[in-house]
Amino acid sequence: MIESARPISGSDQGVMNGNPTPTTSSNLHALAREAAGLSWSEVPAEVQARTLLVLFDTLGVMLAGSRTHEVQALAAQFEDGGASVLVGLGRTSSSDAACWVNGAAVCSLELDEGSKFARGHPAAHVIPAALAVAGSHQGGEWLAAVLAGYETAARFGRATRLHRGVHPHGTWGVTGAAVAAAKLAGMDAARIAAAVDAAAGLTIAPHFESALTGNPVRNLWVGAANSAGLAAARLAAAGVAVADSTADFTFGEILGEFDPAPLAMTFSERFEILGGYFKRHAACAYTHPPIDALLAMREEGPVDADQIEGVTVETYAIAAALDRPEVPTRLAAMFSIPYVVAVTLLDGAFGPDATSRDRRHDPSVRDLAGRIDVRATEEFESRLPEKRGARVTVRMRDGSERSAEVEQPVGDAAHEPLGWDGIRSKLGGLIGVDRTERLETLLRSLPDEPVDILIEELTRS
Repeated sequence: MIESARPISGSDQGVMNGNPTPTTSSNLHALAREAAGLSWSEVPAEVQARTLLVLFDTLGVMLAGSRTHEVQALAAQFEDGGASVLVGLGRTSSSDAACWVNGAAVCSLELDEGSKFARGHPAAHVIPAALAVAGSHQGGEWLAAVLAGYETAARFGRATRLHRGVHPHGTWGVTGAAVAAAKLAGMDAARIAAAVDAAAGLTIAPHFESALTGNPVRNLWVGAANSAGLAAARLAAAGVAVADSTADFTFGEILGEFDPAPLAMTFSERFEILGGYFKRHAACAYTHPPIDALLAMREEGPVDADQIEGVTVETYAIAAALDRPEVPTRLAAMFSIPYVVAVTLLDGAFGPDATSRDRRHDPSVRDLAGRIDVRATEEFESRLPEKRGARVTVRMRDGSERSAEVEQPVGDAAHEPLGWDGIRSKLGGLIGVDRTERLETLLRSLPDEPVDILIEELTRS
């Protein structure tokens, strides 16, 4: 059973065969073989270290998210019992409940790791599912499942070009959750392929508008993907999953365009996890370039917010869509460049407290946000996906101007990447220095220890 993550014996007996598109089918099965054969001991040291760092960041952010009112209120709707940890809440529940609650926790503060090439957040779509069915596996086995899930999700992210308006949460990432669950259940490559294709048929169709308006349903999309990944793995375990190019139909017709070529690249050719980014600011990743530009400007000298006539932010198109100054909820504030820029100009930082009710209703913030113009330019659009940049120009009442530009946000693997020191500092401010140190110590020893030791720490409130 997937619930307890017991291994499944046998080969692909009972897995039904459909009539898949040849290229997609061969690429999918090649990817499944990579996932099935991945062994932690054979993973390059650089990739091992990065995987542990991604877990350090993601689990720390999840612990911080579990302290929010929204996540605690959601968790209260689920019954106690079951073997799956509700991270940071001192409770266990069913595996599906854990996916929903921990999925919401990891993205509720907008501090979760991401991939600019996948155009989304692979780790958030994999780790809650892997935690939910961790069972009593050895740490190395569990880490291999997490990494295989991440690599699968990121490859599907590269392969999928979502239609305009579709938010990436809850879409292609479901495939990674399915791989992590299937691998922990001991499935072979054929069953993993069936689980992945089944997962592609269990995605949601989330619209970006929900994030822009601050609708809390947005924080459930990651949980939906993790839970759906478990369901797909169960279907494969039952022997009735079908690998018939559901991914083509879901990702290539309903949600966007789909090119299966990235699925065929072996893990050793390109480990996607090495190219991800970590977030310093508690807001949508699209807001980070303007924030970093402003911080660079402030390093050159103070900016008197009272004397600002107006501000222009130039960036790439999808980021420029975050142009609404009205922020009725905390989530809406994290998806508003005018609000984020206004707070950063006034406070010199944008952390979790920047979206509190009091700050959102502060007249000085609202007034300044109303004087900020956001524009999409071909200059920044043409640099994607390698470079995610922005230029901020501040016009003062005396007629003077100051401008600052960044090509990449800090924390990108290609620009001032955050290592252990950076993540340690980030999490220390979120969950406390002592807990950060305990989490780091456990993760560094995890490859040679049972995963139970990590679960025990994550259970504590």
